[in-house]
Amino acid sequence: MTATATAPSGAKIRVPHFVRGKLVYGEDTEYHSRDFGVPFVTPRLELGELFVPRTEPGPAFDVPVSEIIDYLVETGKHLTLEKNAYLQESLEMTLRVSALPRRIIENTFRRPGQFLTREALEYRIERTFGGGAVLDGWAEHTDPAGRVSRVRAFPPRLVHMLAGNSPSAAMTSIADAALVKAVNVFKMPSADPFTTVAVLRTMADLAPDHPVLRSMSAVYWRGGDARVEGVLYRSQYFDKLVAWGGGDAIANAAKYVAPGFQLIAFDPKVSMSMIGREAFESEDTLREVAERAATDATVFNQDACVAPRHICVEGGLAEADRFAALLCERLGVDREFASAAGPRTPSDVREAVDGLRFLEPDYHVWGDYDGRGLVVRSPEPVDFHPTNKTVNVVPVEALADAAAFATVATQTVGVYPAHRKAEVRDRLATAGVQRIVNLGGALSGSIGNPHDAMYPLHRFVNWVVDDDA
Repeated sequence: MTATATAPSGAKIRVPHFVRGKLVYGEDTEYHSRDFGVPFVTPRLELGELFVPRTEPGPAFDVPVSEIIDYLVETGKHLTLEKNAYLQESLEMTLRVSALPRRIIENTFRRPGQFLTREALEYRIERTFGGGAVLDGWAEHTDPAGRVSRVRAFPPRLVHMLAGNSPSAAMTSIADAALVKAVNVFKMPSADPFTTVAVLRTMADLAPDHPVLRSMSAVYWRGGDARVEGVLYRSQYFDKLVAWGGGDAIANAAKYVAPGFQLIAFDPKVSMSMIGREAFESEDTLREVAERAATDATVFNQDACVAPRHICVEGGLAEADRFAALLCERLGVDREFASAAGPRTPSDVREAVDGLRFLEPDYHVWGDYDGRGLVVRSPEPVDFHPTNKTVNVVPVEALADAAAFATVATQTVGVYPAHRKAEVRDRLATAGVQRIVNLGGALSGSIGNPHDAMYPLHRFVNWVVDDDA
């Protein structure tokens, strides 16, 4: 397992493509990274090489899912940063384009190990499909009238717009694509055009001609390039576009939806927290709750959908202010996926907060703009987008009242104490919320559950019926 030398600081980064099992280097096209505008170069994009014609089955269409799991489990054993030269190279290049520090990026590389175990992968298949039979062949059923049919979760042809806020997203997306035996094109994000190829190179070292590997291509083009997307985003070649991204990226992707070509959108979400009166039972309890809330709010320095932007506190101004002061202290702490001082507060947020400082006592501000944490208490959610470790605290008379601030764009809601989730979960679900967790558990998650109100693998496949009726 040997990686090429990392480009010296200041030089253009060479980003290889991986096309249906083959590594491709080239310096034909220059792009720039999302956050810092760092230049990188890629090979020429040969669109005709990225897909298997519909007249042919995909390489992995008839590979038993048990064999695919074997391959993924073995791959997972080799995705160890300390021993994997490809991941090490990817790390060094990611550091040049990412706003996250080395320690946090290293931790993200280690995170997917818990999802690439045999037990976890088999559990996901069982939870989503009731077992692998419907993936491996035609599962026969007889309806109440005695009519027989056979159903298969048929392997799809997918284009993936990968998320760019965590290297672990590339690893889990590859695993998902493999489990459904898809033909895949991964559009790598400009914030991390490295990790996807690093994982595929690891898989190639283990089994260079494996059907799963020959089903996968990882390439880069600038998002929104109609010369590329106008060709690939067609039902002649692919069934579905699996899109992670911001509002503009998802809106652009939606333009290509047409009969036979679907969009599965993991569109931009925000999260919030709800804290009950029980948090004020003692000073120690309040400090624990503030720590839990800060742990959630600082995931990837708040550059994650699960990180709450707004926190509703059951109580009056005095309770909200006690909590907000403690929260501000805990935002400026090093954690596994957060740094004590993150990127400074962006100018638009600074300008909005500066205006609110003149509106005491309805509004109050704790902290500064140095990236260590900023808390704004307001009578209702602020009309700007809190980011870079900025949290909006809103007092409410009753915990259930906070559900009025949730919308279909609200992904995760952390609740304290845990037993009060049952009190608010139906209201939250009615508002459009997709996930309710214990406060402090936003980044954690049970394996096999829905994501963004769907079972993704269930959506990926093409459900086909052979009906005798």
